[in-house]
Amino acid sequence: MRILVLGSAAGGGFPQWNCLCRVCELAWRGDPRVKSRTQSSLAVSVDGERWLLLNASPDLRQQIITTPDLHPRGALRQSPISAVFITNADVDHLAGLLTLRESQSFTLFGSAATLAQSEKGIFAVLNPRFVERRIVSLDESTDTGLGLFVTPFAVPGKVALYLEGKDVAVGAETETTIGLRVSDGEKSFFYVPGCAAINDSVVSRLTRAALVFFDGTTFTDSEMVDLGLSHKTAWRMGHVAMSGDKGSLKVLHACEIGRKIYVHINNTNPVLVEDSPERAEVARLGWEIAFDGMEVIL
Repeated sequence: MRILVLGSAAGGGFPQWNCLCRVCELAWRGDPRVKSRTQSSLAVSVDGERWLLLNASPDLRQQIITTPDLHPRGALRQSPISAVFITNADVDHLAGLLTLRESQSFTLFGSAATLAQSEKGIFAVLNPRFVERRIVSLDESTDTGLGLFVTPFAVPGKVALYLEGKDVAVGAETETTIGLRVSDGEKSFFYVPGCAAINDSVVSRLTRAALVFFDGTTFTDSEMVDLGLSHKTAWRMGHVAMSGDKGSLKVLHACEIGRKIYVHINNTNPVLVEDSPERAEVARLGWEIAFDGMEVIL
């Protein structure tokens, strides 16, 4: 399997268009210690000809342009993008579907709740004559028809921000927020770009995995609050922090994961600065920080 990181940042990208936090300021100044990043998405293929996207970032058009493997070839209208699998209904995972609206055939996979959002409002521009929507069931392997088999599973999360009501349940395990196990029949990896907490179920699934792409939104739970940029903690936003007693660095340390890569990294996260103490800490514990254009072969 070839896995391409199309985008490695959280919603808003890096630098975020309206942000002058300490990390974004470095990017705006062109500091070589930081690299710009688009919003989170992966592309996976077993043959290099047909590709499965994991989430459709708002930056998808830019990502396609900068990724030769996703350029059209062989016909006047053609795309190597054969399918898209959505893990939740967040804007930063769904909005890229608008880029794929030009009467191009592909299959859209997701839970019933997530696909329902892809049929509402502006997303209705995806012509059902060309875009087949396939509802997947949790804990059941789905054959994508591309030599890839995807098993979705619930992780602690919450509904997308624009779907929140007065009372928000954070940490519920439903089809609203899912992780994915992707396999070619022999090798497999996990993709969990959003996860509010790491419970026993998550630990059990990821233990001794060959490769895991995991939620790296913030370094500390109170990161956004401490910077005066939000009143919400990472937990309240539906993300587990890297650090702390309940953070991914500590909780996943004993899981014997072969290769661990953080994705969906928020613009405020100091690990984006290559010589920061936080970056050194994640590296010491065996984690990599994803970057746009990163390729992993499994």
